[in-house]
Amino acid sequence: MPNKLRVGVIFGGRSAEHEVSLVSATSVINALDKEKYEILPIGITPEGRWLSSREAVALLKERGNIDSLPEHILVPDPRKRGLVPLQNSSKETSAHAVDVVFPVLHGTYGEDGTIQGLFELADIPYVGSGVLGSALGMDKVVQKQLLRQVRIPVTPDIWFLHSDFAQDAKKFVAAIERKLRYPCFVKPANLGSSVGITKAHNRKELVDAIHLAGEYDLKILVERAVKRAREIECSVLGNDDPIASVPGEIIPSNEFYDYDAKYVDGKSTAIIPAKLLKVVVKKIQSYAVNGFKVLNCSGMARVDFLVSRGANAIYFNELNTIPGFTSISMYPKLWQASGVSYAELLDRLIQLALERHRGKATLKTTYRPKADWYKS
Repeated sequence: MPNKLRVGVIFGGRSAEHEVSLVSATSVINALDKEKYEILPIGITPEGRWLSSREAVALLKERGNIDSLPEHILVPDPRKRGLVPLQNSSKETSAHAVDVVFPVLHGTYGEDGTIQGLFELADIPYVGSGVLGSALGMDKVVQKQLLRQVRIPVTPDIWFLHSDFAQDAKKFVAAIERKLRYPCFVKPANLGSSVGITKAHNRKELVDAIHLAGEYDLKILVERAVKRAREIECSVLGNDDPIASVPGEIIPSNEFYDYDAKYVDGKSTAIIPAKLLKVVVKKIQSYAVNGFKVLNCSGMARVDFLVSRGANAIYFNELNTIPGFTSISMYPKLWQASGVSYAELLDRLIQLALERHRGKATLKTTYRPKADWYKS
C-alpha cells in the first residue's frame, strides 16, 4: 500500500470566529479518509500558541491545560516543509513534515491571506485561496468595488474608518441616512460568521452598531437593506475552471442570519435546493463563478446572495474563502445536494491544492542577468 498523504489540519486561531473553527475542524478530521490520509491536527490558541497533538481540538474546546503540550510552529523555510519544535519547548520533540495543509481557520489571521503567505514561504500546498484571493474575500469593501467593475450587482453602501467616524459622527450619519436610509446593515469590513453585524432601524441603533463593528475592525461597512430579502447561498469548487453547486435558501430564526441564528439556537432551517426560477438559479451560479474568478479565488468558496421577493432582483452579498465545515454548514450540504459527498469533497479540495502547487512549481523564481551589475 502506498504511503498515506500527510494532511495538517489547522484550526482555532486568533479570531472572533475561533469557536466556529473548532467545530468545523472536528467535522473535517472525522470525515477525512483514514485509509488515504495521515492526519496531523494543528491547533492555534486564541493567544497564538501553536499545538500539534491528537488532543488539540478537545483541549481548545474545553480550554484545558495546554502548558504541558510541546509547541511547534510552521517556519517560512521551504527546506523544512512542516512544523518544527520551538527551542524552549518543555519536551524534546521531532519535526512534523506535512504534504498538504487544510486550513480550517475562519476570520482574522486565518482567512485573510496572512497565514496563506506563511504557507507560500514554506512552500507547502494548502487548500483554498491564495494570499490575494483570501485578502479580497475578507475585505467586503474592496470585494464590492471589484464586483461592481464587472457588473455583478451589489447593494448600495458607504464605508469609512471608525477613527474618522469618531471625529465627525454627524457627517457620516447624515450621509448614511441620505443615501441608504433605514433599515441598514452595519458590518466590520473584515470578519465573518456575522460577528459584529447589526441591522439598524434608527439613528441610535446605527451609532451603537458602528461602535460595535469598530470593536472588531478599523474599517466599517454600512449597506442598504434589501426589502423582503431571501438569503440564498451557493458553493463554488475548483481552480481555473470552477463549478457552482445548486443554490440553497436559509430561513433564519432571527430577523437576519446573525451569529445566534447560525450556530447557537439551532432553529434556522435550510431549503436545499432553493425554490427559485431556473433563470434565477442560472444567474446566481453565473455570478458565483464569475465573482470567484474576479476575486482571484481557488479551491473553494461559499457565495452569499440576497434575492428580493417578487422582483427576484439578485445581489451578491459576500464571498467566504474558508466556509464553515460543521455538520450544519451550507458549503458541504450544498455539494451533497449536487452529488458530491462530504468525504469526496474533502478529497477534491486536497487534490486541487496539490494541483495548484504543482502549477506554481513550474514557475521561475530566479533570474540571471547578463552581467553581475549588483557586485560593482
